[in-house]
Amino acid sequence: MFRSYRFQVGLKAAFVAAWAFALSWSVFTGQHVLWSVLLGVGLLFQIAHLIRYQNQITERINYFFESIRNEDFSQNFEPHDKSAIIRNLHQNMQLINEYIQQVKIDSQQQEHYFRALIEQVGTGILSFNEKGFVLHANQSLKKLFGLEQLTHLKQLEKVDEKLAQMLQQIQPNEQKLVQYTGKQGTTTLLIKSGAFKNQNNQLRLLSIQDINRELDEKELDSWLKLIRVLTHEIMNSIAPVTSLSESLSNYYQKDGEPIGTTEVSDKLIQNTIRGLDIIKEQGKGLISFVESYRKFTRLPKPEKQLISVSDLLENDHTRITVKRPAEQLLVLADEKLISQVLINLVKNAVEALDKQETGEIELIGRETPVGQVEIIVRDNGPGIPADLMEEIFVPFFTTRENGSGIGLSLSRQIMRLHGGSLKASSVPGKETSFTLCFS
Repeated sequence: MFRSYRFQVGLKAAFVAAWAFALSWSVFTGQHVLWSVLLGVGLLFQIAHLIRYQNQITERINYFFESIRNEDFSQNFEPHDKSAIIRNLHQNMQLINEYIQQVKIDSQQQEHYFRALIEQVGTGILSFNEKGFVLHANQSLKKLFGLEQLTHLKQLEKVDEKLAQMLQQIQPNEQKLVQYTGKQGTTTLLIKSGAFKNQNNQLRLLSIQDINRELDEKELDSWLKLIRVLTHEIMNSIAPVTSLSESLSNYYQKDGEPIGTTEVSDKLIQNTIRGLDIIKEQGKGLISFVESYRKFTRLPKPEKQLISVSDLLENDHTRITVKRPAEQLLVLADEKLISQVLINLVKNAVEALDKQETGEIELIGRETPVGQVEIIVRDNGPGIPADLMEEIFVPFFTTRENGSGIGLSLSRQIMRLHGGSLKASSVPGKETSFTLCFS
């Protein structure tokens, strides 16, 4: 098309040049005035024809782009013009018009799909601009806040003023846990924030999830596990006591009546003493178990101060390899409590390596790429089976014959009191790692 168009414009320009040359020749050679007038009229006609041709092309192109700008795709550019150039131009315009229509239809279908998808998810989705005007709020979000419509964040002030302020102030890629009290009671909301740009508008996208149910389910699961362990331990202690008490009682009864003093033999006395000793030991074991439970539930509040991670690693005198951080790392923590955690983890590692010839324990201090301080206790022992990884932090759960089952539970509780966490990972037959994460 463009090659033909250039040819047509060049041809018409050549005609203009030819008529101009002829007019100049007529004037400078002194030809009859009539010839000069005719040549001048012919030149003006050729110039007008060129301009008209150019304007015709330009007007059709401008009209086409104006239709696109106004999103008017109803125009039909049928190639019925006499000019081959115009017919070709109309044909290409029609193809582009149909293509844009199809792209718009596909875009609308995709938009409807994603809108339907967002409406179906149980998490609340909210998007708004810098002025607080809401672009989209799905049904889950409206149901969560008890609203029929949500067009501006100020509407949330009637629901919860602090929540409305927090939603406006939350930064991109930030995550917050918020307590919200509504018609359905107090709920815990997990709010995640993101940002994106739409044309020249900076938009914020929030996902708001009610995690009360998840927290309740996890709490219930933890309580069930704890109750199972408590029941197991208490029954193991009480059952022998009950059985022995019944046996001792039967020693001194006959047909439901107490026996006489003449029937009490030395052997009977010895059996009685032996049974009472067993009952005493079982009672001591039960008291020790209860004391362990009291210790677990009555941890002291940490007395935090800035302490060196390197000093923490060196304070443990167990035979281990220490990899101190290259730079001075400080954490705000209670040194006694954190040392208790490290001693417990190292002790567990030593016990895990008890039957291993080439046991190695590493104590590592480091800073993560996001600026979080970690202390890692790693051993090359037999590892922890995958099915037990969820159980090791349950209070009183133990796989060792003489273990109390509260060491790891206490350690995790201490880290939680510090605002951090204790995580475990293991590759059976290769290694086990426990990581203290300080926020």
